Amino acid sequence: MDDAVTLVLTYAEIPYDLIYDEEVLSGILPKYDWLHLHHEDFTGQYGKFYGQYRNQQWYQQQVRDAEADATKMGFSKVSQLKLAVSQRIRDYVVGGGFMFAMCSATDSYDIALAAEGDDICDHMFDGDPPDPQAQQKLDYGKTFAFEKFKLEMNPYQYEFANIDVPVPRQVPPSTDYFTLFEFSAKWDPVPTMLTQCHTRTVKGFMGQTTAFRNEIIKPDVLIMGENKSANESRYIHSEHGFGTWTFYGGHDPEDYQHFVGDPPTDLNLHPNSPGYRLILNNVLFPAAKKKPQKT
Repeated sequence: MDDAVTLVLTYAEIPYDLIYDEEVLSGILPKYDWLHLHHEDFTGQYGKFYGQYRNQQWYQQQVRDAEADATKMGFSKVSQLKLAVSQRIRDYVVGGGFMFAMCSATDSYDIALAAEGDDICDHMFDGDPPDPQAQQKLDYGKTFAFEKFKLEMNPYQYEFANIDVPVPRQVPPSTDYFTLFEFSAKWDPVPTMLTQCHTRTVKGFMGQTTAFRNEIIKPDVLIMGENKSANESRYIHSEHGFGTWTFYGGHDPEDYQHFVGDPPTDLNLHPNSPGYRLILNNVLFPAAKKKPQKT
């Protein structure tokens, strides 16, 4: 599946590597400065597509492939494989890497970390029922961005938790915009770089994870873009260990309501897209090296 970031990389002729679970577990991440995650599901629930797409051939093949990969790498469940991958990514960030995540890779990643050692998957995902105490066992101290969230345990519901804004969303498409905060280049060089744009108002766009409920975001996380009237954030950032991460809600800035199977966006038609500019900022950010300080 083409995602917004690979479209940007291809459009800008920036070389990149595609790596998957096996490569991550092999210890390859430290060779990279930057890692992007998009429509992944780190909880082992196959994107929570079961309710709508369980009879589709592509979904059934996805399940078979994921189960085969887990078995190949020595895991009895896909959720265990995805947790191991999540932990390798965490270690990569702690060691100094930069992670940029969009759409469902944002909330499903934090949920996987918080649910370490707990079974949050229903039987259609892993063959047995979830732990009835899974919610109480969540450890929010292990997450990057979110806390005090409630899991969505219904396998037919297309949500992982209440991190994402409620569905149906109370923001009509005609007024769906978010505002970028202004930062001082002298005092806040990183968020200044990440919010560079020709406008401070960016048109919203949906995804499996569209926006983050403000009351779920940890207090030490920097909100860089929000729809204040809707009490939701779209673009957040923080440091973790020696590295940094950025979460950006939504799937494709120029495809308001992206559906499975929709064709990829032609960026030649959107050369000045504010939403895509924020993605490009994150692509280029690792190349911005700090100058040595005079002593």
